[in-house]
Amino acid sequence: MAEAAIPRAVAQQAVEWMVELQSPDASPDLKQQWQQWLAADPLHEQAWQRIEAVNGRLGAMAGPDTLDFAKAALAPQGSARRRHMVKSLVVLVVAGGAAWTGYRQTRWREVLADQRTGVGERRTIDLEDGTRVVMNASTMLDVRFGSSERRLRLIAGEILVQSGKAGDGRPLLVETPHGLATALGTRFSVRLDADGPTRVGVYEGAVRLAPVDGQRSLVLQAGQKSSFDSQHIGDARPAREDSDAAWVDGVLVARDMRLDDFLQELGRYSVHPLSCDDNVAGLRLSGAYPLGDIAKVLDNVAGLLSLQVHSVSRLWGWRAASYRLVRAEPKK
Repeated sequence: MAEAAIPRAVAQQAVEWMVELQSPDASPDLKQQWQQWLAADPLHEQAWQRIEAVNGRLGAMAGPDTLDFAKAALAPQGSARRRHMVKSLVVLVVAGGAAWTGYRQTRWREVLADQRTGVGERRTIDLEDGTRVVMNASTMLDVRFGSSERRLRLIAGEILVQSGKAGDGRPLLVETPHGLATALGTRFSVRLDADGPTRVGVYEGAVRLAPVDGQRSLVLQAGQKSSFDSQHIGDARPAREDSDAAWVDGVLVARDMRLDDFLQELGRYSVHPLSCDDNVAGLRLSGAYPLGDIAKVLDNVAGLLSLQVHSVSRLWGWRAASYRLVRAEPKK
């Protein structure tokens, strides 16, 4: 049987009540007011039952995501973290179980990220200690500065960090699910893709890499890069900021790159899926490609490699839904 629809306004009230009741300062009067609200309308009771179901599922997960949810619920009223949490819970209450699968795919860490960028978007944020962080496309980042450390938690995507000078001796750390990258007075980048390791490039100073379950750490010096997962660290390799971090200036630099790898990288900046036929995937290209016009980049690459750009349009409109590079047909 389909779940009854809960009006958004009622869902918003239920979520706000839940947040207020979780506060350590919740008074008996507040709880009595909540009970009066609950009894005033059957929809209030339905909304509250759905809130309890969501809470039960969160409790069953018991982990960092649940901790993030709790911290967001207790954040000051009007804060960005609390607004994100309330908005996300309202969606779950309105949609019911149908939204839970989507929630499990996005997870609370992503929903509640302090900073985020969209597809093709780049953003620069200046932090309280003078640290500057440039966020690449599709990046999610939490900022956790405390009395003993300055921690940036990279949830997804890529950042370029220029460490500030006003840290008062507090270490600057970038955390990913694989471990920590500790800045030693430096300029460096950290990248975290969905199914890959954490990748770090150092352009000034040094960075110490420490896998969360590893037995050793590695210090990268300026001009070096490496990758690590939760247990292992790769060998140090040469790093070049003018190509590895060219995205900061809105440019994708290819150096003898396979076409399929190039399209995968370019796809980070495109709202349309990009692909190529298997028989041209191994073609190689080099060059610097501005990211402001993806269609133009595809045309340039197609001309360079004697290919054609095929576009697949949406059924309901003229705009392309995806682009695919294929071998050009010989002219008759």
